[in-house]
Amino acid sequence: MVLRVRNMSRIWKRVILVVFDTVALAFALSASFALRYGLWNPPNTLDQLLIIMTGPMVAIPIFIRLGLYRAVIRYLPERAMWTILQAVTLSTVCWVLVVFLSEMAGRGVVPRSVPLLYWAISFLLIGGSRFLAKRLLWASAGAKFRENPIVIYGAGETGVQLAYAIRRDSSQYVLAFVDDNASLHGRDVAGIRVYPPSSLPTLISQYGVKEVVLSMPSLSSTQRQALVAKIGGQGARIRTLPPIGELISGRYLISQIREIDIDELLGRSSVPADRTLLRDMIEGKIIMVTGAGGSIGSELCRLIVKWSPQRLVLFEANEFALYQIERELSALKSHSIVPVLGSITDDANVRYTLNQHKVQVVFHAAAHKHVPLVEANVIEGIRNNVFGTKTVVEAAADFGVESFVLISSDKAVRPTNVMGATKRWAELIVQQKAVEVSRANGSQRFCAVRFGNVLGSNGSVVPLFKEQIAKGGPITLTDAEMTRYFMSIHEASELIIQAASLSRGGDVFLLDMGEPVLIKDLAENMVRLAGASIRDQSNPDGDIQIVITGKRPGEKMYEELFYDDTTASPTLHPKILRAAGDIASGTPIADALLDLSSALQQRDEANARSILFTQIRDSDHAEGNKS
Repeated sequence: MVLRVRNMSRIWKRVILVVFDTVALAFALSASFALRYGLWNPPNTLDQLLIIMTGPMVAIPIFIRLGLYRAVIRYLPERAMWTILQAVTLSTVCWVLVVFLSEMAGRGVVPRSVPLLYWAISFLLIGGSRFLAKRLLWASAGAKFRENPIVIYGAGETGVQLAYAIRRDSSQYVLAFVDDNASLHGRDVAGIRVYPPSSLPTLISQYGVKEVVLSMPSLSSTQRQALVAKIGGQGARIRTLPPIGELISGRYLISQIREIDIDELLGRSSVPADRTLLRDMIEGKIIMVTGAGGSIGSELCRLIVKWSPQRLVLFEANEFALYQIERELSALKSHSIVPVLGSITDDANVRYTLNQHKVQVVFHAAAHKHVPLVEANVIEGIRNNVFGTKTVVEAAADFGVESFVLISSDKAVRPTNVMGATKRWAELIVQQKAVEVSRANGSQRFCAVRFGNVLGSNGSVVPLFKEQIAKGGPITLTDAEMTRYFMSIHEASELIIQAASLSRGGDVFLLDMGEPVLIKDLAENMVRLAGASIRDQSNPDGDIQIVITGKRPGEKMYEELFYDDTTASPTLHPKILRAAGDIASGTPIADALLDLSSALQQRDEANARSILFTQIRDSDHAEGNKS
């Protein structure tokens, strides 16, 4: 029977409500007269019947007008009781007016207590019936979900909407609200008790809560970080609603709870992308991305296809990575996607690809970036990062590429490892080519964009920490005082393209990475988000231990973006700076490249390393003295 009622059409459900209300209101009037006279007598005259029937006749149109039959009983909020109270009160007043006019016409007298009794009984019947129906018809549907209790942090409007969404179609149920507002503590909101944050450990331990959902999507990253630090590490996973802008735009539904991205806790202030800069750089252009299957390369490709390029050439040495990004982008079926399998050190293939597709813009993201691996494979690191860049730069210049953009790294600043040194060489190669093009009065633009770590990229600490947390630890940390700059892959990709659009040729752009982040803080935040606690001397019974392993070869304690941050100049974009100096002061590296090539051919690692760092010290001294 219950299932049959649930499955009825909305029209029939409304008909049932109207019929019920008609009967209930007639009964309420009859009961009011019976209570007044102390005797139950059904109406036996036309006048009595008319008085009884005027109740429903007056009330039903008012109920319709106030929307009592538009509300879905299953999702009826507690605040709907106020609307029902208004409807019943208004209908009672109107009934009294009708009765008064009837009395003037000689239809009899209605005792003054009857309207009050009618109002009270009507309210109980109309309001009570709806909430009783909601409980009886749908309580059994939610009973099976009682094994997955969650707590919602924030008992505001968003939290209430989330609670209703979970009640409708989730395999979980809301055990409690937790809120900082002391005036709400101990009260029920949407039928759910509100507790202070101090009660959270008790709720987790006594009721088996496995998840706390933050229902405050407008929180700043600083507030969110403080909140995670306060409630994390108590055995429950922390999740959140999407940002309020994404909820309003319809990108997410209120019920689409998601994991908190670690970049939400970094305290970075984002600046909306300049759509003009993006459009000018991409729209209608033939673009090639080297390293298109890597972390930065693939995100660049995803961003590029959104801005209607004429063609996008994916140049990638890893077959599986190329297959994945080509399949993903081709699914859009709105642009010409050309996959090219090859290495940037293959001069013939690079030149053929640029010429065959008439490439106008090159984003050079291909490189070996893993510091310890490149440190252990010096020859291959130099061959790919230095001479691979040289190959692509020279081919781009020869075939008239309009814009060439090197994706560099903060490790190129005063490098202490081979990977950083090869990236600095790549910058010098790009600047040297810009000098040559400028002297030839060419219009081609060659620039580099330097920035720090991107969250979630291949080989970065975030995926490593996630894997270690999933295994129950320990988390390996090289040094408790080590810091790094971080930004999201998407933000980095947007800024790279905008910086390229600002290029005059020979520029080294620096992306504003905000404040450096302690890697230890990053690890602790990730542990808290996973619902675990840190095991240390102050908490020996914690879940996950952080182990200090010591610095690896070539690793720096602190990365830098600038040689001298006082000489960096601003650009039209507040998050993009231009390094000091101009292309005319580029350091000649032709002889050093010949020496480096000879060392590679002889596989003389010691000599190659020596040449690599000697040349960089000279160029670094020159850049550091620019103003």
